[in-house]
Amino acid sequence: MNKTNTEKAIKELTMVLMYLTRFNESDRFGSYLDISWKGYDFNVINELDEEDYIRQGSHRSKSVAITEEGIKLAQSLLHKYSISDW
Repeated sequence: MNKTNTEKAIKELTMVLMYLTRFNESDRFGSYLDISWKGYDFNVINELDEEDYIRQGSHRSKSVAITEEGIKLAQSLLHKYSISDW
């Protein structure tokens, strides 16, 4: 079994936790967004935002929106780590 380095594991597992703890919220245009609280390492959150897996909007907000690509990544990571989805 190949081991994942610590930094990569933290980033991947942060994405998984955001995905598993998400909730739906309507935006101002009536679309529903998958939202998660961003109580995780800010450097990891910034990296995920730069890679377009999440969108923080304002850095002062307490939540992030998970993008479609972020959902796909999280679902593949659930499989990688043998974690059941809801």
